[in-house]
Amino acid sequence: MTFRTYQVIGLTCGRCEQSVTSELLALDAVEEVLVDLVAGGTSLVTVTSSLPLDEGHLVSALEQAGDYRLAQPSRTSY
Repeated sequence: MTFRTYQVIGLTCGRCEQSVTSELLALDAVEEVLVDLVAGGTSLVTVTSSLPLDEGHLVSALEQAGDYRLAQPSRTSY
């Protein structure tokens, strides 16, 4: 099991949170997505997956969800 926390810019409301969560859950191996929403700031998005998540897939999912982007490289947790 892999847990990764990403800093994401662009989330402003609960609808943004839902869009990002839906797109990330659609990725293979993603089992859970938790969003610590900071409206207008840098939100933390923690993704739990059964396999390591390719960051390129994450970036694509964020783009599909809306105007969201990574703030900086991710942190890995175990």
